[in-house]
Amino acid sequence: MTEIKFPNETTEYRHARIGLLKAEVELKLQIERVAAMRRKLPLGGTVREDYVFEALDRHGKAIKVRLSKLFQGDKDTLFLYGFMYGPKMEKPCPMCSSLLDGLNGNAHHIMQRINFAVVARSPIQRMIKFAKARGWDALHLLSSANNSYHLDYFAEDEEGQQMPMANVFVRRNGAIHHFWGTELLYADAEGDARHMDLMWPLWNVLDTTPGGRGDWYPPLPV
Repeated sequence: MTEIKFPNETTEYRHARIGLLKAEVELKLQIERVAAMRRKLPLGGTVREDYVFEALDRHGKAIKVRLSKLFQGDKDTLFLYGFMYGPKMEKPCPMCSSLLDGLNGNAHHIMQRINFAVVARSPIQRMIKFAKARGWDALHLLSSANNSYHLDYFAEDEEGQQMPMANVFVRRNGAIHHFWGTELLYADAEGDARHMDLMWPLWNVLDTTPGGRGDWYPPLPV
């Protein structure tokens, strides 16, 4: 499958590596097959309402932003990540925070192709305070403290428990439809859902190492 050999590697190593390489090629093809299936999804349901979120303008003033206004220019796709930072939580979810560290670095690139924002149930000023301490300077942060978005799109349960749910919406003929969500979070799957792992550099890097990801989780405030 490949002609390369690393310095001083054994025949045993190369044989095992070729076996792994075959599995890696099949995994790549499976990821591409799943992505193609996802792209072929029919339109989901239209949104219940034109949700009104709260954001901060460039002067630091709180403003109202409708869901429809998150679609900028000719970009008809919107990715919304549900950040687990509810009003009753003392601190945000450390796992969400780690994920958003990576997405902050990629936000400029993502937004060249699609609309992208992060939404949490906490008041916007509370979110911004944490974002500044974290060094997030590229994320479009929104508060859903005064609407039912989180509950409607499974980023929160009936008891107010926050869930790390990502959703994709599309605009077609003036209407906004749900297109896809990370339902793997709720699927009857063995072990952790890992529903955001493909978008998370941290775990993809650690999975290439002998120790893997282990039982470690990225802490706050790091």
